Amino acid sequence: MSYTKRDFVKAAFEEIGLASYVFDLSPEDLESALRRLDAMMASWNAKGIRLGYPLPGSPGNSDLDAETGVPDHANYAIFANLGLAIAPLYGRQVSLETRQMAKAAYDTMLQQFAVPPEMQLPGTMPAGAGTLPWRRDNPFITAPEDALQIGNDGELDFL
Repeated sequence: MSYTKRDFVKAAFEEIGLASYVFDLSPEDLESALRRLDAMMASWNAKGIRLGYPLPGSPGNSDLDAETGVPDHANYAIFANLGLAIAPLYGRQVSLETRQMAKAAYDTMLQQFAVPPEMQLPGTMPAGAGTLPWRRDNPFITAPEDALQIGNDGELDFL
């Protein structure tokens, strides 16, 4: 079972020192943090960091108890960075260690998405000594295919 949006919001408040067992969170506080969470996840989604987080169509349609389905390696990065985003609203000063841990968690999450691009040899590279001319008409490597430069949620234009 994955984290709910409420779990992320509560963990973010704990990260900045406003734990629910000491500080009573009002529904307005939870809704404000939820809007920040949705906005942060939408900006990450726009950057290509697609975690499977359910983005609402409008701020009023977001549900605090909705399961997010994000992978476990992203949990700390989400609530630590959300804590950094909501801390100024409550006049909290976040420690340097918390900022460093949030940055490290974000970088670790990005490493999960870092896939080196597949490279093809250029069409101008000679095929080599093992390629005999009677077996092949072209002494060069076959030209590379154009890679598809589109995400799974973008539009594909045919020229």
